[in-house]
Parts: sequence; C-alpha cells; structure tokens
Amino acid sequence: MAELQMLLEEEIPAGRSALVDSFSNLDQVAEYCENNYVQSTDKQRALEETKSFTTQSLASVSYLINTLANNVLQLLDIQASQLRRMESSLNHITQVSDVTMTPPPSHIQHINISTVCLRPSTFTTRKWRDERSES
Repeated sequence: MAELQMLLEEEIPAGRSALVDSFSNLDQVAEYCENNYVQSTDKQRALEETKSFTTQSLASVSYLINTLANNVLQLLDIQASQLRRMESSLNHITQVSDVTMTPPPSHIQHINISTVCLRPSTFTTRKWRDERSES
C-alpha cells in the first residue's frame, strides 16, 4: 500500500513534471541551436553541435518517458494484484454465504413435511361424516 501511495503521490507526478520541464528545455535548446547556426561562421561546427544537443535531448526525453511508463506499469500491477485479492475475498464470502444460507436437502424435506397440514379440514370432515351417514 505504501508503494502504491508513493507512486501516486510522488513518483508519477514527478515524472510528469520532469517531462513538462523537458518540453520547455527542448524548446530553449531548439531556439539556441537555430540562433547558433544562423549566427555562426562555421556552419559545420554549428551543425555538429546541434546534432549533439539533439541526441542528448532525445536520450533524456526517452529516459524520462521510460521511467514514467515503468512507474505507471508498476502502479497497474499493484492495482491488478489488489483487484485479484478483492475478487478472491468476494468469492470466499459468496461461497460461505451460499453454504450458510442454503439448507441441505434433508432440512428442506423436513421443513416441507412439517409444513404439510396433517389434519383434514373441517369442511372435509363434515362432508365425510355426511356421506357416511347417508350410506
């Protein structure tokens, strides 16, 4: 749980913030490279410097994206594990409630037998007496 909280409250927001900062830094680097190339008398050297900055910047952004993606995957793994535990608990509760709520068949038969009216009704008794007396 502490790991999940740390990911949600610290690492993922920090990774996102680093990507946002990287965006503004890339914009500044691009502006610098463009101005440097335009103002430079040695265009080849300015181009090589631009290539170097581009390579470093792309590597930095790739690293930040990879780190953030790994943190998100770790978060999803933790949440999936929590869901599996919750599902297992719910299945256990369902099984226990099914066992305790459904009486076994012998109890059902006993309940059915005890709910059957064993005495004939008054109407049936009178009718039987009347028929008997007529005969």
